Amino acid sequence: MKIIITGILGQDGANMCEYLLKNTDDQIYGMMRRSSNPNFINCNEFIKNNRFKFVYGDLTDSVSIDNIIREIQPDYFINFGAQSFVGCSWEIPLQTFDVNATGVARCLEAIRRFQPKCRFYSAGSSEEFGDVQYSPQDITHPVRPRSPYGASKAAARHLVKVYRESYNLYAVHGILFNHEGTKRGEEFVTRKISKGVARIYHAIKNNKQFAPIELGNLDAKRDWSDSEDFVEGVWKMLNQDKPKDYILSSNETHSIREFIDKAFHYANINAVWHGHGEAEQLSVSTEYAIKNDIQSSILVKINPKYYRPAEVDLLLGDSNPAREELSWKPKISFDNLVERMVKYDVDNFKI
Repeated sequence: MKIIITGILGQDGANMCEYLLKNTDDQIYGMMRRSSNPNFINCNEFIKNNRFKFVYGDLTDSVSIDNIIREIQPDYFINFGAQSFVGCSWEIPLQTFDVNATGVARCLEAIRRFQPKCRFYSAGSSEEFGDVQYSPQDITHPVRPRSPYGASKAAARHLVKVYRESYNLYAVHGILFNHEGTKRGEEFVTRKISKGVARIYHAIKNNKQFAPIELGNLDAKRDWSDSEDFVEGVWKMLNQDKPKDYILSSNETHSIREFIDKAFHYANINAVWHGHGEAEQLSVSTEYAIKNDIQSSILVKINPKYYRPAEVDLLLGDSNPAREELSWKPKISFDNLVERMVKYDVDNFKI
C-alpha cells in the first residue's frame, strides 16, 4: 500500500507516520511545501527510514496535488496539512480558508479524477461546534463556529460529505477534539505553558530571574488528549467497510488554569493564585520562594492581547461511537499528557 500524509512536519503528520511505520508494511510519502528553512525536528524518528519519502506539494496549488495523486496512485491520502492556529485565523482568514477548505476540495477533486479508489481522511476540529448548544458534543451537534478556523473546518466537513455522496468516494472527516504532545507547535497554548514552565524551572535551578508566562483567557475549558492516541483512531476510521465520520475525544474537560496548575506541579514548583480578572497572577508560594532563594516570583500573568475576538468557552466531546464501533479509546490521561509535555521540555530545554 502507498500512503500520502500531508502536514508531515507537524504534530499529527509526524505521529501518524511513526504509527504507520510501526504497525504496517506500507510505503509512506510525507508531503511538504518547498520552504527556505523547513523544520524537521518532528521527523527525526523516520526521516532515514527506507519506507518513507518526502514529496513536494501545496494544498493551495491544485497542479501539485494533481501531480502527486496521478504519479503515486496512493491507496490512502491522510490530510493533516492546515493553517492550524485558531488565534491566527482572524488575521489571515482568506489563507485559512484557502488551505483548510479549498485545499480539501483540491485533494478530493484530484482523487476523483486520478485515483477514485484512494481512501481520503480530512482532519476536522471541535472548533466546528464553537458556540456549543449542549454538552457533551456528539456528531449531530449543530455547526456553530466562532472563528475563521472553525468555519474553514466546517466547510471541509461539508465538502467531504458532498464528494462521498456524489462520487461514492471513501472519504471521512474526523472531528478531533484538542490533542497535544511533545511535537506540538510552540504557538499553541499548551506547548507555550510547558515550555514556559521548563524555562522557569531552569531559571530557578540556576538562581536566575525569569519573566512570567503571559496568557489570555484562563477559564476556557477544553477536551484534551494526546496526539499519539488519536492517530490510531484515524487509521481505524480509514479501514472500515463503509466511510463514516467519527469524533475522537477524551470525554473529559479541563480549564487552561488546570493545565497550568498540573504543569507547575510536575515541575515541583509550588504556586498560588491571587488577584482577580486581568490582575490575576500565579506566583511561587512564600515558603517555596524562601527555600529556593527565588529571584523572581510571578509565574503567570494575564495579557489581554491574547484574548480572542470570539471565545469558545467549553468543548467536551462524546467519542462513545468511536469507542464502541472502532474499538478505540485513548490510553494517555490528561495528567499523563501534561506530565509528558513538561518532562520533555524540561529535559530538552536550551537557553
